[in-house]
Amino acid sequence: MYRQRTSGWMKHWDFAILDLLALQIAFVVAYCVRHGLSNPYVREEYRSISLVLLSADLVFLFFSESLRGVMYRGYWKELEKCFQSAVLIILVTAWYLFSMKTGEEYSRLVCYMTGAFYFVFNYLFRIGWKYAVKTRDLMREDAVMLVAVERDCAAAALEQLKRNCYGLPKIAGIVLLDETPREKETMGGYPVVASVQTMEEYICRNWVDELLIVKRNTTWIPELRSITERIAASGVAVHSVLNFGEESAGVEKMVDRIGGYPVLTSVIKSVSLRQAFFKRSMDIVGGLIGSVIAILALLVVGPILYIQSPGPIVFKQQRVGRNGKLFTMYKIRSMVLDAEALKETLKDKNRISDGMMFKLDFDPRIVGAKQMPDGTIKKGIGNYIRDWSIDELPQFWNVLRGEMSLVGTRPPTLDEWNKYSLHQRARMAFRPGITGMWQVSGRSKITNFDEVLKLDMDYITNWTIGMDLRILVRTIYVVFKKKGAM
Repeated sequence: MYRQRTSGWMKHWDFAILDLLALQIAFVVAYCVRHGLSNPYVREEYRSISLVLLSADLVFLFFSESLRGVMYRGYWKELEKCFQSAVLIILVTAWYLFSMKTGEEYSRLVCYMTGAFYFVFNYLFRIGWKYAVKTRDLMREDAVMLVAVERDCAAAALEQLKRNCYGLPKIAGIVLLDETPREKETMGGYPVVASVQTMEEYICRNWVDELLIVKRNTTWIPELRSITERIAASGVAVHSVLNFGEESAGVEKMVDRIGGYPVLTSVIKSVSLRQAFFKRSMDIVGGLIGSVIAILALLVVGPILYIQSPGPIVFKQQRVGRNGKLFTMYKIRSMVLDAEALKETLKDKNRISDGMMFKLDFDPRIVGAKQMPDGTIKKGIGNYIRDWSIDELPQFWNVLRGEMSLVGTRPPTLDEWNKYSLHQRARMAFRPGITGMWQVSGRSKITNFDEVLKLDMDYITNWTIGMDLRILVRTIYVVFKKKGAM
């Protein structure tokens, strides 16, 4: 799994919203104190300054450390952070008035009172919200975590996690570090799913995003150490309360906090806040544009396809996403309706010798495709849909939903995923993509899954926004090159 290095509002978006709300309330209250009960937003000069304040606060929250560790700060430290934010707001307002030469139109008293009220409201909001979240179950339901713990300290560890559940992934089960679990055993309401010896296999076959190791004994078991390093290299984030010491090849380590514990986290790739923000923004823009193109393509290709092969135009299939999470992928159908059933009869003709993927030189399941007596292949509508990548267009909807990305790794089918070993599942540590390194590197010539895995791991470990842009440009070139060759 890649780990996003969050600072502030992306990790604590709820506190960011409260911060922005406190600022606007402070602005309105300050205006009413100075000018009486009236609406400041009806006056152009005050409406402008409110937008400046909002923008300044957003930038400050995005790039500063104001909200890092907000759940673990004491009252005095929180007071200090809120005071710094209030001073910044006053300075930004003064700079704006000086730069725009609008000081005569805007009350300086409103400026100072906005800062003062913002300081009070922001502090009260943060303290109040921290109290609220600590008394509620606010786990991250979008992620799944295993907790590895020794039996005699399991109860205390689980109680600690429950008390500090803010931002915690959903706990799917317990791994016992020092014993073999009993049949159908539970701890603290969670099932005991594995021991040290079976943990690797369990993670390989189930949806797990993170592993938290809570170990009281200071002696690190060599067997556990090697297992967790392999698990981290497979794409699952591994958090430990103990520092392993030396670094592991191909795995990044960073200090983090899980359930109130300071931990050392091992991951394949760490991603900064700005990188994650720009990648997702690019996905949203591309997803919107691609979805419009997909609708237009369906209007043109759909009737032709239906005439030659009656049935649904859009094909839905269960695929495996990041770290084993299942999702429904959409494609324009290019094969006959019983293509999945026919796949079993064609396995001996698969070009991928190890069976980890399924590719044929001639695929009789493609709509309109025929092999002539002399061995030549006559292409049908299904071939052109695939050659021009028209079948991939509905996946832009998956991108908008956050299940896929514009650029990533190819999402495997369930039967392919079930054949993966632990190190092979590392290729799904990133969100799967419509295109990727494999697709633009001569995918039709690659018949060895190890080569595909190498390309995917090169992409994951060396990923940058610039790499995504280069792959997108190469994808467009490859698609148009195919059209020119026909």
